[in-house]
Amino acid sequence: MTDPLVPPEETPPAEGSIAEAHEERPDGGPWEHPGLWVWLIVAGAVVVAAFFVFRLISL
Repeated sequence: MTDPLVPPEETPPAEGSIAEAHEERPDGGPWEHPGLWVWLIVAGAVVVAAFFVFRLISL
């Protein structure tokens, strides 16, 4: 026995599929952009290093 033909504008049924389409979750803000945090950590490290370099030069 063959499956009945499904019109082109409809989705054919899938075997065993009981899941519904999920909604996309909203953007997590800065927590989902690790590049920002890496940049802040690197900038802070450069500021601390510059402090010690200038302190060394002033001796």
